Amino acid sequence: MDTNNKKYFKFSLALIVCLLARLIPFRAPNVEPILAATMPFSKAYGALFGFFFAVLSILLYDALTETLGAQTFFTAGAFGILGVWSASYFKKNKANAWNYARFAIFGTLFFDALTGLTVGPIFFHQSFIGSFLGQIPFTALHLLGNIAFALVLSPAIYNFLVKKRKRETELVANVFKPKMI
Repeated sequence: MDTNNKKYFKFSLALIVCLLARLIPFRAPNVEPILAATMPFSKAYGALFGFFFAVLSILLYDALTETLGAQTFFTAGAFGILGVWSASYFKKNKANAWNYARFAIFGTLFFDALTGLTVGPIFFHQSFIGSFLGQIPFTALHLLGNIAFALVLSPAIYNFLVKKRKRETELVANVFKPKMI
């Protein structure tokens, strides 16, 4: 399997795993691994992969659960922005647990402010103060989940995406390396 096929296989596998995790019954709706997977994809493969991974995660779930609506596009758009933003962030920062957790904090606050304070008032006629107050426990739980996933899953996913690729490159380089006599 060539490098591009491996890249797309890993992308598809991560999408399926995120989708299956989101389909777990009785799971809190804001405890899911999308951001934890988006960050290493954007670090390893760039902003476009980060964007599409995040957007497709939302679109596939909403299509499968028949919950497509205006909120889908706000949520997918916000996650897409996080995919692009994380690529920029991780160009300047190492892919380690603490940087993933740091980005998860900023990203979650951005995401919840953008989606939680707009979708309810605009599409479901909630008051802004009602949305704001309801967003507080939601965001607290969202932060806990995203930080935990960022500390544990993001480094593991990055290692899966990159370290194996580096080992493959090293093996190829060793094959063509001149032998010293």
